[in-house]
Amino acid sequence: MMWRVRRRFAVVGRSVVIALAIVAPGAGAQRDTARRRPPAPLRLTRIFTDGMVMQRDARVPVWGWSAPRSDVVVWLAGTTRRTRADGSGAWRVSFPPLLPGGSYRMRVTSAGGRVDVTDILVGDVWVASGQSNMEWPVELSDDAASEIARARDSSIREFAIPHSYSVTPETDVVGGRWAPADSRHVGKFSGVAYFFARDLRKSVNVPIGIIHTSWGGANIETWMSRRALGLGDSAWSAIVAGERSRADGQRESIRAKVGSLPTVDSGLVDGRALWAAPELADARWATIETPRTWETAGYDGMDGVAWYRTSFTLTADETRQPIRLSLGPIDDSDITWVNGVEVGRTAQYAESRMYTVPTSALRVGRNVIAVRVTDGGGGGGIYGDASALWIEVGGAMRPLAGTWRFKVGSVSFQPDGQRINKVPTILYNRMIHPLLDVPIKGVIWYQGESNANTIQQAAEYRRLFSTMISSWRREWRGTKTNFPFLWVQLPNFGRVDSIPPATAGWATVRESQSAALALPNTGQVVAIDLGGATELHPRNKQGVGSRLALKAREVAYGQRVVSSGPSYRRHSVSGGRVTIELTNLGGGLESRAGAGAITGFAIAGTDRRFVWARAAVEGDRIVVWSDDVPAPVAVRYLWSNSPLAPVLYNREGLPLEPFRTDAW
Repeated sequence: MMWRVRRRFAVVGRSVVIALAIVAPGAGAQRDTARRRPPAPLRLTRIFTDGMVMQRDARVPVWGWSAPRSDVVVWLAGTTRRTRADGSGAWRVSFPPLLPGGSYRMRVTSAGGRVDVTDILVGDVWVASGQSNMEWPVELSDDAASEIARARDSSIREFAIPHSYSVTPETDVVGGRWAPADSRHVGKFSGVAYFFARDLRKSVNVPIGIIHTSWGGANIETWMSRRALGLGDSAWSAIVAGERSRADGQRESIRAKVGSLPTVDSGLVDGRALWAAPELADARWATIETPRTWETAGYDGMDGVAWYRTSFTLTADETRQPIRLSLGPIDDSDITWVNGVEVGRTAQYAESRMYTVPTSALRVGRNVIAVRVTDGGGGGGIYGDASALWIEVGGAMRPLAGTWRFKVGSVSFQPDGQRINKVPTILYNRMIHPLLDVPIKGVIWYQGESNANTIQQAAEYRRLFSTMISSWRREWRGTKTNFPFLWVQLPNFGRVDSIPPATAGWATVRESQSAALALPNTGQVVAIDLGGATELHPRNKQGVGSRLALKAREVAYGQRVVSSGPSYRRHSVSGGRVTIELTNLGGGLESRAGAGAITGFAIAGTDRRFVWARAAVEGDRIVVWSDDVPAPVAVRYLWSNSPLAPVLYNREGLPLEPFRTDAW
């Protein structure tokens, strides 16, 4: 018998894979083979798994995949729906709304098998998205141990979508599972989302489901569709080609530095830290100024493992008591040794490292610190402020910042570029698009830090943010309304300014965020008092979640609550003084400055040179002045990246929102 060889071509990444299928001639033989082939297995979209939460007051869509043209039967809460899969195997049915509560069961059958989904609750489903401050888990938030121990509300559930991306819109997420808010699971929940749901449950007595889809370091463009960004085929092809070219260039640059790119770390073999040995000759290692990410030190685009080494000296007396070692934040994880003795390891990116070095590890004279850093994407290495890098010996701090030895252990690369979570559209395609048929109550959003790198970028956020909200609402087929969209305005972060800044990226992003309040059914949480000058990831996620829940009660549930602090309404100038009128006063304006001065105000004349100003509360108004500006024309309040702590609130405890009266 003669046989024919059929070639099937499939593009995988940048390579062409040729699959060979041996096909016997004759239609009858082909039909016999088809009859013997088992039908495609039945599969539901991954959101439909045990413990899921469905949206109340909404029709319930159920969809998945089976053998092409196969019959599918879906049973849910006593109601049955029948359908037939299309030519690609996709199928879909719909059920009337279910009563809040539960639990419910669902069964789906077809020629490809049976799927049961149990313990289904019906309540309100919120999507939680953004970057690392939304991703920040309960286990790293304030009072984490107590919060985890107290968690026992199984009516709060989270579905966490793994980091994933695609250059084309996808029909399903890559994974995830529904988990209840109990002590076993809640530590991994998004802190903001959990504390939001927990506070919301106090006044909204239905189950709350959180679909958590965020990625630390992501900019807003990657969460938007091509249509929303106006990217035609040629523009999109140019972006994809540019990312591939950039990745190739980065790879060649690193190869020029380290030679062949190792895929296995030779510094750690069978659990033995060979490169942590104090006697290791490291004079031929490269050097790196520390702290800084290795991307900014010439290793742009590299992920993988790298080793850092430095040393310090001790006297005999100093070796008789433990010392403390501070390394500041590290991205992503580390193992740290002193003189070959492991003193600590941390698997959480961006968390500051503080390790105690026992006396048994110390030596008279030279002592060697070795740090093995593993990075899986984006910035990697020991980074942060130089002041966070030190050892404490006998109560005295010794700085460790400076030139360290550096050696690459192993190298990996993310496809299509170093910072995959900054490429337009690709997170939307994989982490949002598959959700568009899911009915939801609304969205909570915490993002903007990655769009505050320049004033131009921060100003462009105004257009992008409003466009994203509108496009999500337009594209979300499962909820045909202007669903509530709530967000966290960026908190304070960075060095406190000694003089009022003329421009500020984070302040401009805050303005851009506030501009989106012009859209219907939106709400903003002011968090200017919930951050810290050195905290890119403030740990007070309880305060953020609580304020988001308060905002949701007003915007999403129509409750009569005070959900905003005071905000600027208008101003007038008379006799060298500016009088600020406010709105959203709630129970009234109050100062927490005590006997001290009210801080945070800056004032300028026509020369546009701002100086710090004095301020006084007069009833529900604020009067601002400076002897250095006899003819003021503009006032700013908390308008910088990291202003001083606010002292003006309404009686409900919500802060006066940062503002400026000028448009300079």
